Amino acid sequence: MAEYIESLSNLAEKFGRLEGVGKKTAMRMAFSVLELDVEEAEDFARAILDAKEKIHLCPVCQNLTDRELCPICADEERDRSLICVVTDARTVLAMEKVREYRGTYHVLHGLISPMNGITPEQLKIKELLARVDTGEVGEVIVATNPTVEGEATAMYLSRLLQPFGVRVTRLAYGVPVGADLEYADEVTLYRALEGRRDVH
Repeated sequence: MAEYIESLSNLAEKFGRLEGVGKKTAMRMAFSVLELDVEEAEDFARAILDAKEKIHLCPVCQNLTDRELCPICADEERDRSLICVVTDARTVLAMEKVREYRGTYHVLHGLISPMNGITPEQLKIKELLARVDTGEVGEVIVATNPTVEGEATAMYLSRLLQPFGVRVTRLAYGVPVGADLEYADEVTLYRALEGRRDVH
């Protein structure tokens, strides 16, 4: 039935473009929007447009923010000598749930993946090197996922950072190979942070 209602099909198709949303889920989401009253639907649409308009990359760490600096970079109590390099903004949220890490972050916005056409130049690597070049950084924790792409990116960063004389470490035990960090629980991430090791 829904396929014959053009506007509903169009809405479901738009939801289906979201990462991790299949056809059935997209259709359920479309029906959920129909159940909203007009005011709620307008609020929903405004929230999407507002987020797209206001959210940008933090000029320091490349995390998402709707302010001049993200809250972590703006926090004077964070340890600026410690940078945790992550793949995306979702991983920052996961790491912050640990509540034990008091350093800063750097978001790459992807991983090196020649198979998918993603080269180092497409990632926020030069911005990381600029931060390390200030001389204020003592350690860089590479917290990319333990996948082929994650490991390749970690090794690439390690080689780039060696001339700067900073300690480069990698998350250790606690995170299973092939896992996404954003889905790891707080205890697992805490253990991984505590057991980090040097990257050679």
